[in-house]
Amino acid sequence: MGKFQIEGGAPLSGEIQPQGAKNEALQILCAVLLTKEPVTINNIPNILDINKQIGLLEDLGVKIEKLGPGSFRFQADDVDLEYLRTQRFKDEGSSLRGSIMLVGPLLGRFGKGYIPKPGGDKIGRRRLDTHFEGFTKLGAKFRYNDEERFYGVEAPEGGLQGSFMLLEEASVTGTANILMSAVLAKGKTTIYNAACEPYLQQLCKMLNSMGAKISGVGSNLLQVEGVESLTGCEHTVLPDMIEIGSWIGLAALTRSELTIKNVSWENLGVIPNTFRKLGLTVEKRGADIYIPAHTQGYEIQNFIDGSIMTISDAPWPGFTPDLLSIILVVATQAKGSVLIHQKMFESRLFFVDRLIDMGAQIILSDPHRAVVIGQNFESDLRATTMVSPDIRAGISLLIAALSAKGTSVIHNIEQIDRGYERIDERLRAIGAKITRLD
Repeated sequence: MGKFQIEGGAPLSGEIQPQGAKNEALQILCAVLLTKEPVTINNIPNILDINKQIGLLEDLGVKIEKLGPGSFRFQADDVDLEYLRTQRFKDEGSSLRGSIMLVGPLLGRFGKGYIPKPGGDKIGRRRLDTHFEGFTKLGAKFRYNDEERFYGVEAPEGGLQGSFMLLEEASVTGTANILMSAVLAKGKTTIYNAACEPYLQQLCKMLNSMGAKISGVGSNLLQVEGVESLTGCEHTVLPDMIEIGSWIGLAALTRSELTIKNVSWENLGVIPNTFRKLGLTVEKRGADIYIPAHTQGYEIQNFIDGSIMTISDAPWPGFTPDLLSIILVVATQAKGSVLIHQKMFESRLFFVDRLIDMGAQIILSDPHRAVVIGQNFESDLRATTMVSPDIRAGISLLIAALSAKGTSVIHNIEQIDRGYERIDERLRAIGAKITRLD
């Protein structure tokens, strides 16, 4: 297990380029299974979760050619469905949450798909009901082996049939999975209460470029006219909005002047304005974000009636839950107080104990809510030794460590590596004193 040693307390400066979006790439990679023709994908981030997903595709028999940094060509013209029955697949697939999105394209193209209970961050319950209820609406038969914790779906004779479905929750991965099975189903499928995140919009655009007929892209009502087959295409993954938000938070807490390059402003939604509510200057400069050094600090706004600011997560176009931990750590040194309300996952705020150990003033009201009393940089965070519990908490603790004076150590950094490409190298390029130790 690796660890980071961080000498914090010094401002950073320079430019940083966001990686490709992890959550988009996990969906796009699964979509290559929908055609036997070559599919080229650009701007794929080189991170653990993505590399595991690529490894699963390779084990399934997908031909993979690396064309350059972040660019790959995939061809699924000889898929080995028997691999889905192997112990190796059960072991590899269960270690990755994104493996669940293999089921939709396999069901759509081959009439059956299987998956072990997938892994991922331990941030609370993450149900799969939306996925399988959608598949059964298309006529698939659901199977579950409780002893082996193995899920399966099989199409009926005659194939999948389009239908109307109202999703119980606007699940991003659930919508993606159902969509990838519906594009090859017979007839028309209507998905209401569909997720509409930029990741989903990108998947829809890619599928349409392959010959799918999807309308309503960007809304919560998707209409799909099934087609018999799809062709190859070329697709470029968006910059990662979660990483962009992480760099905004890093600049604020370390009082650094940073430029975040080529951020795709039109796909950031409310993220810039949410950071502005904490008093940060987030400036648009062409395709870039410029964050000045907040040497005089930053002050949290109140609501117009004077009440305390509350920042909560919500399905898109609301604020993404993946950035609430960043907002929380930035608020620890703001002027003023804020209530952080994590509605979607009940274990994601438990990392605040580490921040409290560093001197932050936080009241964890319950598993979903925390009140942060900002210290306006009058009392610096203290360096300490800690363990990264998941990807987003891990990057928040790393930002806190870069702000704290002294030497901090973060263990279990494999969690951070799952979502952030070469993060230590990229941070050193803007002046951070961070060392990776095995």
